This record gives sequence, structure tokens and C-alpha cells, in this order.
Amino acid sequence: MHADLDLQIEVLPAAADLPLPSYATAGSAGMDLRAALQEPLVLPRLGRAAVPTGLRIAIPAGWEGQVRPRSGLALQHGLSMPNAPGTIDSDYRGELKVLLINLGDEPVTLVHGMRVAQLVLCPVGRARLVPVLSLAVDTERGVGGFGSTGQ
Repeated sequence: MHADLDLQIEVLPAAADLPLPSYATAGSAGMDLRAALQEPLVLPRLGRAAVPTGLRIAIPAGWEGQVRPRSGLALQHGLSMPNAPGTIDSDYRGELKVLLINLGDEPVTLVHGMRVAQLVLCPVGRARLVPVLSLAVDTERGVGGFGSTGQ
């Protein structure tokens, strides 16, 4: 397997003791992001936090980073991301932070080094908007939405 993209990464002091993000298996789409915390962070029920990762990355032009929730944390603890997926634009150079929300019934304690999200890199297309007087609606679906194609 070969790398499709070189991704420059800066490790900030808070994450110096953590492993770099990595793919768990050869078929993994996302790299695990870890919490870089000075002390444990308790997220109460419906609590939200921007969890630092201690990382800065330089995503090349024409690409984006998508930060996605981890399915195990969602199933076991009710942790999710209110903005899932979070988008990291190619011109952003600040620290990566993961916006988490606790949708579970109990408080959840996040600790330093805990895997809190996944980072997926995707190519991005740019659209040229072409104003028209009217769109054709004679497609199989037409204007149907919100469940119009069945359950």
C-alpha cells in the first residue's frame, strides 16, 4: 500500500508523549485522534467540550480533513460530535480540537491519550454556480425528499 498524500504534522508540547495519529488496520479510512489533556475532563450529560489534540496539520490545497465520531465511544458512552463531521479546511493551521457532546445518561471522563475521534482526508471539488431561471424537476425523484424514497 502506498500513501496517497503527504501530510505535514506538528506535535505541540501537550501531545509530545502521545503516538502520532495512525490507521488501526490496512482498511481503516480514518486515523485515530487522541485527547491531549493536562488533567481529566468530565463531560456531564449533554455537556460539550472542544477537546485539544495537541496537533497542527497542513492539509494540501484540494483536500479537506473530516473529523468524525468514534463508533465505540458512541455505543458505549453516548459520545458524539454536534458538528459531525467536523471540517478542517486546507488553509487552517491552528490546533486540531474535537467538539464532543455527551448524549449518554452518565458523565464521561476523558483522559490524556484517549482516542476521541477519527480524521479522514478527502479530496474536495469546487463548484462554479450557474444561475438558471428554473431547474428541471423531471427526474425519478423530482422534488420528493425527507423519506420520499421509502424507509
